[in-house]
Amino acid sequence: MSLLTVIAAASGSLLPFTFVYVVGFIAAVVIGSIAWYNSKRPPGWEGNERPDIVPKVGNDETSNDG
Repeated sequence: MSLLTVIAAASGSLLPFTFVYVVGFIAAVVIGSIAWYNSKRPPGWEGNERPDIVPKVGNDETSNDG
């Protein structure tokens, strides 16, 4: 971790260093949201549908394929 700080300080700008953290945080939120929506629903949410923007991943035991 200190190596990244030294590199960022040597370049004179913390912008690339901060950019990595921001992109990583956004990626973690998006991946976590997809995983949460595709997991078993918590109590009280069993009947709710998955939002259209969230892709279906793996087998969903509540889906009716035919």
